[in-house]
Amino acid sequence: MASIADDEKGHELDLFCVPKHYENDLERVIIPHGLIMDRTERLARDIVRDMGGHHIVALCVLKGGYKFFADLLDYITALNQNSDKSVPLTVDFIRVKSYCNDQSTNRVKVIGGDELSKLSGKNVLIVEDIVETGRTMETLLSLLSDCKPKMVKVVSLLVKRTPRSSGYRPDYIGFEVPDAFLVGYALDYNEYFRDLSHICILNDRAKEKYKV
Repeated sequence: MASIADDEKGHELDLFCVPKHYENDLERVIIPHGLIMDRTERLARDIVRDMGGHHIVALCVLKGGYKFFADLLDYITALNQNSDKSVPLTVDFIRVKSYCNDQSTNRVKVIGGDELSKLSGKNVLIVEDIVETGRTMETLLSLLSDCKPKMVKVVSLLVKRTPRSSGYRPDYIGFEVPDAFLVGYALDYNEYFRDLSHICILNDRAKEKYKV
C-alpha cells in the first residue's frame, strides 16, 4: 500500500493537463494519472498471484469504480496473456450510493442487490474506488454473505484516513489518502469531475458551486 501523508502538498495544477472548466475548482493534484496507472498495474499483479487459477467474478461498484475497474481488468488481461498464472474472469456490476453533496450519509442504498444471489458459490473480487467510513462496504459484504459466495476479496484504489472509519480494511489497497474531499479518475462530486484524469482535492468554492 502507498500512503500519502496528511501534510502532502501535492502538485500545482499548471504542471498537468486539467480540463479548463475545472481549473478554478481544484486546490491541487494529489495523485497524478500516471501514478494511478502504475499502482493499478501492481495491484493486478498481486491479485493474479493470489487468485490465479480460480474463476473470478469481478464485481464493479458503480459509478465511481468504473475507471479503476476497467484499467485493473486491462492489466489482469495482459498478465493472463503473458504469465504462467492466469485468472479466468467474468464481470458484473452493482451500484451503491451513500453520499449527498460532500457528506457520507448513514443510509447505504444498493441498486442491483437482488441479483447478488447469482454469486452463490462463486469467487468474487469486489472492485471499489474509495473506502471512507467502511460502512458502505460492510453493508455490501453483509448482503453478499447471505448469498454464500465461495470466496470474497475486495480491492479499493483509495482508503481514506478518517476518524469516522469503522476500522474496515480491504484486502488490496492502492493508496491510503488524507481526509480531504477527492475528485477525478471517476470520483465525483454530485456527478461532476468524473472526466478528470488525475485525483485532485476539491476546493470549498466548488463545493458550493456544484451543490444540489
